[in-house]
Amino acid sequence: MSYLEPSEFATKMVDAGESKIFMSTKDTFIRAFMAGAILALAAFFAITVMVKTGNPLIGAILFPVGFIMLYLMKFDLLTGVFTLVPLAVIDKRAGCTWSTMLRNWGWVFLGNLAGALTVAVMASFILTYGYNTDGGALAAKVGSIGESRTLGYKEHGLDGWITIFIRGMLCNWMVSMGVVGAMISTSASSKMMAMWMPIMLFFFMAFEHSIVNMFLFPFSMIMGGDFTVVDYLVWNELPTVLGNLVGGFLFVGLPLYLTHVKTSPERRSA
Repeated sequence: MSYLEPSEFATKMVDAGESKIFMSTKDTFIRAFMAGAILALAAFFAITVMVKTGNPLIGAILFPVGFIMLYLMKFDLLTGVFTLVPLAVIDKRAGCTWSTMLRNWGWVFLGNLAGALTVAVMASFILTYGYNTDGGALAAKVGSIGESRTLGYKEHGLDGWITIFIRGMLCNWMVSMGVVGAMISTSASSKMMAMWMPIMLFFFMAFEHSIVNMFLFPFSMIMGGDFTVVDYLVWNELPTVLGNLVGGFLFVGLPLYLTHVKTSPERRSA
């Protein structure tokens, strides 16, 4: 395994954040669209496996395939740019500002959303033969997931909203560990190994991932889930996005930057 020292891959994280800020709008949107679509396909695949086998762990073991594919293609998820792009700003790289960071986040959000929605429509179409059947057990499962992870939280009021936020935070803590872990190695096989475990963990634990949810909840509504767009936005997507932002930046990007890029001088004995 070709291993990089933490100081080396931490600098790569800042470089990656800088390059994303200066990426063209076209490339930013296309890469985000593809990332959202591939992750949505992986979620569709994993849920299908769970329904057919009755074993959630098998679905969780297989879901990281989608994340690995999109990462190796250098496509961008909102969760990843939450972790990397702010580092270029706080490192005061030339031309990297809070406004350029927000611009990057905005285009990645729109691209991820467009990709996830596209797959949601295609998945619902093929599952129902053009909306001529009810979709069977898979549609029922997806509908129940959407209801339980919107209305289920809503029943608990503010505590439910905070629960989603924390689940989002824990999710991107793990997802970002996968992103950063892949930077430790220069070989494809080692990158895949580094990404697999944390992604499997977040999926099995049902932590909230904003991009997976951009697919899951619209898909659930099309399949008959009994909740509204407002329920989805207020009682899932919004707190999930905020939780993903805090988890990725505060628990992964910032600690690595502070201790491996801005390393403090060693203490001297008296």
